[in-house]
Amino acid sequence: MPSDIEVLFVVGFGPIVRDVEANLGLFRDTLGLPVNAGSAEPDYFTTSKVEGVKNFGMWPLRSAAQSCFGQPEWPADLPAPTAWIEFDVADIETAGRALKAKGYRLLVEAQHEPWGQTVTRFLSPDGVLVGVTLTPSLRT
Repeated sequence: MPSDIEVLFVVGFGPIVRDVEANLGLFRDTLGLPVNAGSAEPDYFTTSKVEGVKNFGMWPLRSAAQSCFGQPEWPADLPAPTAWIEFDVADIETAGRALKAKGYRLLVEAQHEPWGQTVTRFLSPDGVLVGVTLTPSLRT
């Protein structure tokens, strides 16, 4: 069945981490991923140098909560995600309407982020934090 949501590419993927240092031990020190601390968030380690995705990032749970809810604690009434994935879409408003029509609870809708991305986020049935986005900097 065709979808109203036109996915253009995977923006990024990564674990949502509770212990940044332990995860650096795995992803940077053991697997050798060239992650670097973000300038705005020093606990958010990311890279655009892993083939197959536009971005791989270890997103701290407190930062994901801040982005979704405006507070550093994940709400107790929602399962805490262990991973995130974002899909850039042709039309963010259409995607949001289609997700709501399918019964998904949107955590944020067409939220403008300081780095220029517009994002709608929700939890998958298994608790992955999913974003549909408009990311102008990656549309080259």
